[in-house]
Amino acid sequence: MAILENIRKRTTVLILIIGLALFAFVISGVFTSSNMGGGKVGSAVAEINGEEVSIDAFRSKVEAASRRVGPTTSSLQLVNQVWDQEVKNTILGEQFEDLGIGVEQDQIIDFLKTTGYAQNPEFQNENGVFDPNRFKNTIADWKSNSPAQYDAWLETEKTIIQLAKEQTYYNLIKAGVGATLKEGELDYKLANDKVDIKYARVPYSSIADSTISVSKSDISSYVNAHKEEYKQEDARDIQFVYFEEKASAADETAVKEKITKLLDNTVEYNSQTDRNDTILGFRNTKNVAAFLDRNSDTKFDTIYKDKKQLPALFADTLATLSVGNIYGPYKDGNFYKLSKMVAKKTNGSVKASHILIAYEGATRANPEVKRTKEEAEEKAKELLKDAKKTGTVFVELARDNSDGPSAANGGDLGYFQRGTMVPKFNDFAFGNKVGAIGLVETDFGFHVIKIDDKQDIYQIATITREILPSEETINTLFTDATKFEMESIEGSKAFLDLAKENEYSVRPVNKIKAMDENLPGLGTQRSIVQWAFNEDTDNGSIKRFNVNNGYVIAQLTAKYKKGLMSPEDASASVLPILRKQRKAAQIISANSGKALDAFAKDNNISVSTASALTVKSPTIPGAGNEPVVVGNAFGLAENETSKLIEGNTGVFMVTVTKKTDAIKLDNYSTYANSLKNSNGTKVTTEVYNALKEGADIKDNRATFY
Repeated sequence: MAILENIRKRTTVLILIIGLALFAFVISGVFTSSNMGGGKVGSAVAEINGEEVSIDAFRSKVEAASRRVGPTTSSLQLVNQVWDQEVKNTILGEQFEDLGIGVEQDQIIDFLKTTGYAQNPEFQNENGVFDPNRFKNTIADWKSNSPAQYDAWLETEKTIIQLAKEQTYYNLIKAGVGATLKEGELDYKLANDKVDIKYARVPYSSIADSTISVSKSDISSYVNAHKEEYKQEDARDIQFVYFEEKASAADETAVKEKITKLLDNTVEYNSQTDRNDTILGFRNTKNVAAFLDRNSDTKFDTIYKDKKQLPALFADTLATLSVGNIYGPYKDGNFYKLSKMVAKKTNGSVKASHILIAYEGATRANPEVKRTKEEAEEKAKELLKDAKKTGTVFVELARDNSDGPSAANGGDLGYFQRGTMVPKFNDFAFGNKVGAIGLVETDFGFHVIKIDDKQDIYQIATITREILPSEETINTLFTDATKFEMESIEGSKAFLDLAKENEYSVRPVNKIKAMDENLPGLGTQRSIVQWAFNEDTDNGSIKRFNVNNGYVIAQLTAKYKKGLMSPEDASASVLPILRKQRKAAQIISANSGKALDAFAKDNNISVSTASALTVKSPTIPGAGNEPVVVGNAFGLAENETSKLIEGNTGVFMVTVTKKTDAIKLDNYSTYANSLKNSNGTKVTTEVYNALKEGADIKDNRATFY
């Protein structure tokens, strides 16, 4: 509808021009300007490179997305999806405008041919092929007779035009991405030049961390020298106590007692007859279905099941029950159950395979099958003989010869109960023993059948009662949560200390982002995240939240501002790096000028060997991934020894024992093309990420959602 809104804002002349264009070709987006949205109404949900995105327009897109995807996606997930697309469209839109990238009618048609839209039957001719004229006529028909469908198409059209422009844009960039033969040769050599070494390594772990001093200013200096690596977004830390509404041990016992009472007859006074009536229990009831309707959380399931379909933990016990016998009460998940064997059918489920030989005119026969009924019968009899021969693999025979849909599975039909198959097939399957092979004719053709297995099946009636918290338990939980909330806010004791005193578990959640909604252990809790990011919420603030199945008492414990990490925030990742650097300096200082053997002897380590190392696979057995060490080795001549090298896991000294150059090739075009293709596949992601990184984006989503 945004296109029609734009049209209404134009002058009469422009409306006439666009109207004529639409009459000539119904894809309106080709002829309208790139400004598809309405005016800026209300507050902005974002500002992208100076261009505002109104909250009203944004909400309309979220609602449209919601209609497309249905209830399976949360509202915030939809918001984030629409946001990502809005940012992408705006950033790339600027590129399209600068480069003059547009989409013409023929380009859209060509694009549609290569996408899923070409599979829409309404756009295809009688041969099932995408037909541009049929496509145009269908859109024109929607416009005249189905306004809602046409409006939906206009939104789809915007997506198609955007995708077509993106394809053009990325293709232009990919055209400039290549690889020379020299680059191909280098890539080949990096993977195939090999070096053998002997080496000694003093691991960093040989020096205790406690002996290495790192100050706050050291960490700060490192962070300032590596600013790109230590940027952070606005974030929050919280801790919470979860008071979950769940059944107590007493509640569980009460449910068990109630379901146990259903086993036997009870006597109840009938005021209408002024006498006591005997109510039959589960053991003696004559109408199991009616009994379950009155007393169970689930209805009577009349379907017979094999042992594999029974509850896994209790299948062995249930399957051995005699008809009329009861097992329970037993706890299965969050239910107490009583199960009664109502009926059994020995060998009531059959697993069979078959080879179907169809003929022309048989029910559901493939039109490509041209054999006569007589020819089909003759072939089936031949296959029957083959199937009965010792050593024949029925699966292969079925896969190669069957006309049935189960051919791909070796003819396997799985397990089925009596009455599932057509009568003659059914009679053979249930009237013969496991391993029997025979021939049966049905309306579908001739079947060579093999009986693979048989199972007993059971009809079991199960009374279920869910284990739920009682009203008393719920009231106690509310009281406990309220008491903890009030005492923690009062502040005479720290949140952690108060929780420990009451034996409550405190769960921390760190580095929550402004648009997060899922919290570990709680699921979707957008309200808690919004509270944590509220300007009025200070560090140490405490608040109670009503959540599904209980209450949460949460405390805000830390705030992180967007920008460079503080030394405290960065210490977890920077401290190990600085320690390693100082350990390396200490090891190098203590061993400067030593030969390989002396280096090993003085540090009480052994000299090891490694062979066939390559630059592309710089893993040294026993030491791990060491690209710097292997790279240094390739820079040495045979029998030359390196200086001390600061590696990932320790300080190394290396002697090259052998160097093997890769076999020279006549042409390196294969490797050059592989590099070119590899670089081309990265274009879409890396180019957009670079554009996004350089964009000025002001995100106000958290204000509205």
